[in-house]
Amino acid sequence: MSGAGSSRIEVGLSSLVGTFFPVTDKSNARNANQKQTEALELAKSILSEYGDSYEGLDLQSVGESIPKKIRWEYDDPDKAEQFSNLFSRLLTLPILNRKAELVHLLNQLSNPPNAEATKEYPKSPSPAEAANERISVDRHAFPSPLAQANSNGFHLKKKPDLEVGSRGSPTEGNTPLPNHFHHSEPPSESALLRDLPFTLQGFSSTNFQFSNETSILLPSNLSLPLTSLLHTLAEPSLLYRSLSEWAQSKDEGLIGQSLRAAVSVELRSYLGLIASLEGEIRRSLSSAAQSQARKTIVTLKRCVIWTRDATLGLRLMSLLAEESKSKKGGQLITLIHSFATSYGDPFVSTFAERLLTHLTKPFYNMLRQWIYDGDLLDPYLEFFVIKPPEDTNPRSTSNVWENKYALEKSLVPSIITDELAQKVFLIGKSLNFIRYSCSDSAWVEAYSKNASKELNYGDTAHLEASIDEAYKTTMARLTNLMVEKFKFFDHLEALKKYLLLGQGDFVALLMESLAVHLDRPAGSQYRHTLTAQLDHAIRGSNAQYDSSDVLRRLDARLLEMSHGEIGWDVFTLEYKVDAPVDVVITPWANKQYLTVFNFLWRIKRVEFALGLTWRRLMTGARGILASVSDKLGSDWKTARCAIAEMTHFINQLQYYILFEVIEASWDQLQSSIRKPDCTLDEIIAAHTQFLKSITHKGLLGASRSTATGTREESFMSQLHYILKTMLAFRDAVDGLYSFSVADSFRAQTAVSHAGTKSSHQQRNYSDMDDMDTDSPLVGARQYSRKAERETDSPIFGTAARAGLSMIAGSGADDAQILMSLRKRLSELSIEFRTRLTGLLGDLLVQPDPDLKFLGVVMNFNEVYKPVMKRKRRRDGDAKSV
Repeated sequence: MSGAGSSRIEVGLSSLVGTFFPVTDKSNARNANQKQTEALELAKSILSEYGDSYEGLDLQSVGESIPKKIRWEYDDPDKAEQFSNLFSRLLTLPILNRKAELVHLLNQLSNPPNAEATKEYPKSPSPAEAANERISVDRHAFPSPLAQANSNGFHLKKKPDLEVGSRGSPTEGNTPLPNHFHHSEPPSESALLRDLPFTLQGFSSTNFQFSNETSILLPSNLSLPLTSLLHTLAEPSLLYRSLSEWAQSKDEGLIGQSLRAAVSVELRSYLGLIASLEGEIRRSLSSAAQSQARKTIVTLKRCVIWTRDATLGLRLMSLLAEESKSKKGGQLITLIHSFATSYGDPFVSTFAERLLTHLTKPFYNMLRQWIYDGDLLDPYLEFFVIKPPEDTNPRSTSNVWENKYALEKSLVPSIITDELAQKVFLIGKSLNFIRYSCSDSAWVEAYSKNASKELNYGDTAHLEASIDEAYKTTMARLTNLMVEKFKFFDHLEALKKYLLLGQGDFVALLMESLAVHLDRPAGSQYRHTLTAQLDHAIRGSNAQYDSSDVLRRLDARLLEMSHGEIGWDVFTLEYKVDAPVDVVITPWANKQYLTVFNFLWRIKRVEFALGLTWRRLMTGARGILASVSDKLGSDWKTARCAIAEMTHFINQLQYYILFEVIEASWDQLQSSIRKPDCTLDEIIAAHTQFLKSITHKGLLGASRSTATGTREESFMSQLHYILKTMLAFRDAVDGLYSFSVADSFRAQTAVSHAGTKSSHQQRNYSDMDDMDTDSPLVGARQYSRKAERETDSPIFGTAARAGLSMIAGSGADDAQILMSLRKRLSELSIEFRTRLTGLLGDLLVQPDPDLKFLGVVMNFNEVYKPVMKRKRRRDGDAKSV
């Protein structure tokens, strides 16, 4: 005690003693002073004995216990009310600091002296003797109540350390007890019962003192049965002490705070049980003092029985408090729900259900806000719907539907099934999408106002019904918006018509009008020219009847150019979509559509070129080519057969991709997205599967690595070389046609020189002499112009001129030119057959039946012998050697 405090106490005690033993005159001054000195020493001894034993008392608990004592001892409510008024006035005094200790001291002094208090205590033994006389009792001396509970089927993973030492034998770090505790006679059961209510509330008392948070000191010299009972009663005392401190701590989470609030409610119920127990103890002690029947006396064993259920509840809450340190949100609900469903003990199940009623309130508030408003109110990240961090990458292709919210499965509580959690996730995400992406917040607000319901734990049927109803309403509204307001199906139809070449008349007219421009180098292409031809193709085909919103989204553009490319290599069509349709037709989907269009456009180009070449050959067979049939007839027969093979190949390939792949996949897409209960996620999944199907079955897959580390040639690469070979063969045929024109002209010129002698003819021939009529190039050019007029296509005039330039520039004779043309045609024909047989061999070993069907259609009469990969690899190795 500090000097200032001691001086104040000295003055206060002196003043108090002076009022009891006043000095009235000089005759009794000596006697009064002696009495004052004795009384002052007695007061100091009382304060030194009791003062330090009650530090840390709760003022509220002291103020509640004394009125109960007054009602019990005096049976006078008026006196209890009078004390309460005085106690309230005491609380308002700002002068006193240790009010609880003062009130408790006065309460102890008011107790009448009993037989035990008037006994003369024996002299305290020496420390060595005391050590020999004390009985050391700890938790290992008797079976632990926790172990007994575990043996009955209630298993706990963790439990608080229960260290119970004996009174008078403080362990290291414990506070030494006053000397009057070291008596040889043990306290009676009545004394233990009198102190038991304080101990069960976590307060130190005369016979029980808490040395620290996990241990309590018991009196010495107790019998083993009493010690065992006190062991059992010490467990709820320690558990309550630790749980009370845990419940007052803070937790960063609404559900964690709710768990602490639920535990606090259970602890208050426990305190109510202790208050009832205290009343029974007081009545029992009073009855024993008045010699009533002993069957009404409360014993420690009865106290153990009465607190058994409370001990189990405290033990369960202690376990939950320990396990909850590493869990949050739905994980906490799952933890407690496991006790309600996985334990056969009805007490444990009922207790866990009672906790869940309080614990799930914040969860159901978040759930209600999510499924009726589409707002995520989760400041501590406890709900199973989370908001991923925003992607700061400017090239990111994320959209508001797939990346704004995510489902965290680890936070889904066990009170909700996975299917129900997925519905909850889709409901809130759809409402949020309707509000912010579809700009229909008025509907969301009206829906929330009309459909919002209170959700509570325990009514599972009502919860599932509410979620199912909200799910159907929200999905129907979102689908209706996408179809009616944003014309999603119209955009899909437009993509199929224009990018997947489903509008045949439009594609044919566009290719015919662009042919002259796309034969030029890529650097000489102009976008306005391509756009004008696109508008011409739209106006000249059935595409003109589509809506203006669809047509304005269709545009022609040029890809990145490389050296040596022509317009055919860089031209493409583009279809632009806006939000919110872009959550389905994503940038990835646009890229897939572009890939398919470029591939189909290349096939259409080859088909167009082969068709014009075949038409020219059929027209020339009745004119120019008939005149050279004796010299080039076999060459033209071989060329026509090769062109027929190529035409058959390109027609079968085009039929397979447009009908067997695109149309079949389109039918599956339509059946998936036009279901009445189809969700936006299902639409996205079906559209993604549609694109993957047409790219995989449409031979657009990437190359694959083999087990040896080499990369296999993909179907796309093989088709690229086959189409390139076919275009090269077409150019070689044009060269042969130019040679045939020149040879036919030379033959007709020789006939004209030998067969006519008229002056008109001579004059014409003199004009020809001025024009160097001996040169076959001039006549060939004239025939080329005539052929161009006959075929009405500038392509073949250009090809003929290119072929004639090759012939004129080479300076070679006719035999060498014809030999080089024949060699070129033969090499390209063999190259085409070789690559085609390799492609057929790869198609035959594919697991997909549609790809196998393509191989069968291309080789229905088995004119080709498919070559497998191994044989091709061996042939390649042999050539390299």
